[in-house]
Amino acid sequence: MFALALLTFWLDRVVREEVRHPSLRRHDADYIVDRFSITSYDREGRMESQLSAERMLHYPDDDTTELVKPRVVYTKFDQPRLVLTADRGALSQDGDEVFLYEDVLLVRDASADYPETRMRSEFLHVLRDRSVVVTDRPVSVTDPRRSVSASAMEYNNETRVLLLSGQVRGDFAPAAGRGEP
Repeated sequence: MFALALLTFWLDRVVREEVRHPSLRRHDADYIVDRFSITSYDREGRMESQLSAERMLHYPDDDTTELVKPRVVYTKFDQPRLVLTADRGALSQDGDEVFLYEDVLLVRDASADYPETRMRSEFLHVLRDRSVVVTDRPVSVTDPRRSVSASAMEYNNETRVLLLSGQVRGDFAPAAGRGEP
C-alpha cells in the first residue's frame, strides 16, 4: 500500500509540473517576427543605429533571441556609417549586444580621410552602445590601398582604432605621388 501511495504521489507531482511549466521542457519559440526592425535615435532625433532581420525568434526556456539574415547599421553623427550583415545572429537578453555568425561582412563607408573598408569573418560580437566590434576568429580587412588579415580583431568606430592580433599579415600599396614613376 505504501509503495502504491508513493507512486501515486510521484505521478501527481510529475503531471502538475508539466502542466505548470511546459515552456521549460521544450525549446520552442514563443514568438516569431518576420521583417524585424529596431531603430535607436540620439537626443536630437537623428537615427543612431538600426537592427533588422528577415526573421527574429525568441525562446522562453533560455530567454535567447535568434536572428535570420541580420543587418546592423550605425549612423552616429560625425562617424562613418557602418553596415554589418550575416547569415544568422543572436541578441543578448538586454539587446545591447549582437552576435553575428557565418559570412559576416562589415562595411565602413568612405569619409573625407578614409576610403571604404570591408571586414570579413565568420563571427563578430557587436557592442551596440559603444560602437565596438570584436572577433576572436580570423578576419580580413580590405580597402583600395591595403589588405590585412589577422587571427582576432577589435574595432572602435567612435575612435576609429583597429586592433589586430595573432598572425597579422598585410599587403600595402604605395601612396600615390610618393616616388612612383
